[in-house]
Amino acid sequence: MKTLYLRIVLTTILVMLISSVIAFVLANAYYQFYLKPANDEKITAMAKQIQAFNKRTNDVEFNRYLNSLGNLGYQLFLASENKNGTFYGEEFREKKLETSVVHGVVAGNNYHGIKDFPAKLFITGFFDNDIQNTIGVPVKFQGETQALFIRPNLEVQFGEMRIFFALLLAFTLILSILFVFISTRYIVKPIVTLTEATKTISKGNYKIDLNVNRQDEIGELAGHFAYMAKNLEQLEEMRQEFVSNVSHEIQSPLASIQGFSKTLQSDHITEQQRNQYLSIIESESKRISALSKQLLTLASLDKEEGLLEKSTYDLGEQIKQVLFMTEYSWREKDIAVEMDLPSVYIHADKSLLHQVWSNLITNAVKYTPAGGTLSLHLTSENDRCYIKVQDTGIGISKNDLPHIFNRFYKADKVRNRKEGSSGLGLAITKKIIELHEGDIYAKSELNKGTIFYVEFPRL
Repeated sequence: MKTLYLRIVLTTILVMLISSVIAFVLANAYYQFYLKPANDEKITAMAKQIQAFNKRTNDVEFNRYLNSLGNLGYQLFLASENKNGTFYGEEFREKKLETSVVHGVVAGNNYHGIKDFPAKLFITGFFDNDIQNTIGVPVKFQGETQALFIRPNLEVQFGEMRIFFALLLAFTLILSILFVFISTRYIVKPIVTLTEATKTISKGNYKIDLNVNRQDEIGELAGHFAYMAKNLEQLEEMRQEFVSNVSHEIQSPLASIQGFSKTLQSDHITEQQRNQYLSIIESESKRISALSKQLLTLASLDKEEGLLEKSTYDLGEQIKQVLFMTEYSWREKDIAVEMDLPSVYIHADKSLLHQVWSNLITNAVKYTPAGGTLSLHLTSENDRCYIKVQDTGIGISKNDLPHIFNRFYKADKVRNRKEGSSGLGLAITKKIIELHEGDIYAKSELNKGTIFYVEFPRL
C-alpha cells in the first residue's frame, strides 16, 4: 500500500527530474537561438585576427603562431584544397569535413560552421568536438591559399569546470533527494500522529495530546482536530449525563407507580387513601407521558432536516393566544399582565414557535408569586423581530443562569421535582429558536425576576 510519505517523496523527485529536463531543454534552446550566433561572431573575429596576422608574417612565424594557439587551448586544422592538412592542438573527435567546404574557404568565403551546426534536443552544440563545428577562413601558407578551421578546445579550457559542474549537479541531486526524504518525514509525521489519534478516539478515548506546534495548514488541522476531540468528549459526557437523567426522571415516577399500585392491592386501606393513591399514580403517569413527549420533540429537533414547516402569520396575535390559553393559571395567582404586542408578520413554523411562547409564559407564571407582574413586549426592526418576556418572580442565581438551557438542568431540583419539571422545556425552546436562525438569552436576579430575550429573522 502506498503511504502518503512515499507519495510525497516520489512526487517531489519526479518534479525535480521533470524540472531538470525542462530546464536543460530551455537552456539548450537559449544556446541555439541566442548564444550560438554570438559565439559564432566571437570566433569569427578571432579567425580574422589570425587572418590579419597571416598577411603580416612569413610561413615559419605563422606556423609557430598556430602551434602557440593550439597550446593555449584552441583546436585548429589547416587544410589545402586537396584536404590534406595539419592539426594544431588536440585533434577533433569528428574529422569528417565535406570537400566543398574546404573549396569554398580556399575560394575566399568564410565558413560559419558554429552558427550552422545542426541543433539537437539534448546535446548542446557548444560542446561538440566536431571539425564541422568551427569557423573557417582562407590564409596564405606555403605559397598557396589554404583553409584554416578554428574552435576553442573546451576539454582543455573548461575540462576541470565540466567535472566540477558534473560533481556539483550529482551532489545537488543526491542531497536534494536526501532532504526530500527527511523533510517529507517532517511533513507527514503530524498526519501519522492524527491517524493514531483517530484510532484512539474510535476506541472511545477522547483524551489525546497531539503535541503539534506548527503554524501551517497541518498545524491548523491538528488544532481543529484537538478541538473536535474535546467537543466529542463533552458530547460523550453530555450523552452519558442525558441517559442518566432520563433514567432518573423515568425511574422516579415508575417507582411511585409501582409502590402505590402494590399498596392498592391491600384490603386494609380506606377509600380516601385509595383515591389519593390513584391520583398520585395518574399524576406520575402524566409526568412520564410529558417526559416522553418532550424527548421525542428533542429527537425530532436534533434531526433538523426538513423539520420546519414555515408559513406567514401574525406573531403578536399568536403570543396573545398563548397568553389567553394560560389565563386561568395567571388569574388564579392574581398576576398582572402587561402587553405590548403589535401586529408583526413573520415567516416561521407556527406550531414550534407556539411551543416556545407556551414554555416561556408558563415558566414565568409558575415562578412568579401571587400578586406579581408578567410583561410581554414585541418589536420589529431591520427585518428582525425582538420579544421580551419579563416576570417579577424568584429569579435565577448567577451560578445557574449559564446552564438553564442545558438539557435536564434544574436550578432548584427539589422545587422542580414538586412542580413536575423535567428540565427540558428551555432546551427545547433554545433549539427551536436556533432552527429559526435566532438567539435567546436571559438576565435574572434572585428575588427580583427574570427577563428572556428572543430574536430571529422575520422572513
